[in-house]
Amino acid sequence: MLLTNWIKKMLLLLSLCALLGNIGCSTNADEKKEEEVNYLVTIPLQKDTTIIKDYVCQIHAIRHIELRAQQRGYIQNIYVDEGQHISQGQLMFQIMPKLYEAELHKAQAEAKFADIEYQNTKKLADSKIVAPNELAMSDAKLDKAKAEVDLAETHLGFTKIKAPFSGMMDHFQVRQGSLVDEGDLLTTLSDNSKMWVYFNVPEAEYLDLKTRTKENGMLNVTLMMANNKLFPYPGVVQTIEADFNNETGNIAFRATFPNPKGLLRHGETGNVRMTLPLPNALIIPQKATFEVLEKKYVFVVDKDNVIRSREITIAAEMPHIFAVQAGLKKEDRILLEGLRQVRENEKIHTKFVQPDSVIAHLSLYAE
Repeated sequence: MLLTNWIKKMLLLLSLCALLGNIGCSTNADEKKEEEVNYLVTIPLQKDTTIIKDYVCQIHAIRHIELRAQQRGYIQNIYVDEGQHISQGQLMFQIMPKLYEAELHKAQAEAKFADIEYQNTKKLADSKIVAPNELAMSDAKLDKAKAEVDLAETHLGFTKIKAPFSGMMDHFQVRQGSLVDEGDLLTTLSDNSKMWVYFNVPEAEYLDLKTRTKENGMLNVTLMMANNKLFPYPGVVQTIEADFNNETGNIAFRATFPNPKGLLRHGETGNVRMTLPLPNALIIPQKATFEVLEKKYVFVVDKDNVIRSREITIAAEMPHIFAVQAGLKKEDRILLEGLRQVRENEKIHTKFVQPDSVIAHLSLYAE
């Protein structure tokens, strides 16, 4: 009898433990299920914004020329120094002028002789002693002699190399005493008062730019220098080349930047920054997208809370956000988090979050 009571108590205790275990398991399952259904969804934020495009650029002086010798001879004097700023008309190099001075003196003497001969012939012609043709030949001979003087003066003037415009000297290719031939390079001269900055724009972006700007409208740009600091003076795109490069699909733009302090030099590099308007842009967080074979996708949640992947096209990328060009409508609900925890055509429970609240909690730049 005692044994029977003990067995009954043990069976009752085991049943109670089993019941409590089932309740605990059921509670854990319910909690797990509850956690799985809290998927956040949102819709694209539609607003006017701007995007910043960076283009690698080459910086050129508005005038950058080679200074070459126009006469053969020895460099007698150099009046400037490398890296020096010189003014228009300033004397830079002197080629030994002795030979050309002698040629000038010779031409002047021949011109003086021709002038005397002409005066004598004219007196004889006035007295009807010589024919008019003799006077005409003497006059032509005098004109030729004067032309020789002008030519000799020109050659002598070429021995003095002067700055054709104000600018910055580059390093010398010759030194004092060097023998130079006609056409030899002496140095280069750069006018850095303004800089021409060249950069290439892809065809699609070029078409977008032309549609966004008015005819003959100027595009304002900024310049990020090689030290990752912003050049303090803005520039303006004034020129676009006529033809596209068939190999790269790009077209060259030229922006002009003022350079009052001479900070920029010919041959520098940097990045041109162009701020472009993006009206009525559909903005989504980057974390709401995933990539398959270099294509961007989002999970769209339909009215029955069934998720389906959809390919999207990105118009612009900004910190933490994408501007969508195609693939989404402003009313489409997209999965915000848990993209790796769901499967295609799965039905989920959702919690909607306002898009402005989502974007506000991202570290981003959007105007």
